[in-house]
Amino acid sequence: MQEKWSLRLIRVAAIFGLIGTVLGSHMAGAGSYAFRPIHAHILLVGWLSLFAWGVFYKIYKVRAKKLLTLQGWTGIIGAIGLTTGMWLQFLKPFNVNETLSLIFYIVGGTVLLVSFALFAVITFMTEKASKR
Repeated sequence: MQEKWSLRLIRVAAIFGLIGTVLGSHMAGAGSYAFRPIHAHILLVGWLSLFAWGVFYKIYKVRAKKLLTLQGWTGIIGAIGLTTGMWLQFLKPFNVNETLSLIFYIVGGTVLLVSFALFAVITFMTEKASKR
């Protein structure tokens, strides 16, 4: 299960990395930095955090498998929710109701916060590494 989550998180991170770099390229080409906060969060929470968690799960053996699954799902859902909510809130692409976009943004961020808290707990629930 842990191997599956490691690869899953790294794959989702790769998608976030691609989206983030495309956004950065678009901003540079267009000379408009409207996407700057969304671009930064996509790369930080989507690419960097999910990738780091995937690598951690590849290196360390976690005793709490259900907690690992919960952390993985909250990380993915939170990263998608936060960055999508930011996009809806700041750029208003589809004239979405402002309250709805704010709720999306806040809920996504809160789910991501829960994921970071779960990861902090998980780091104390690892088995001792064997000598390689």
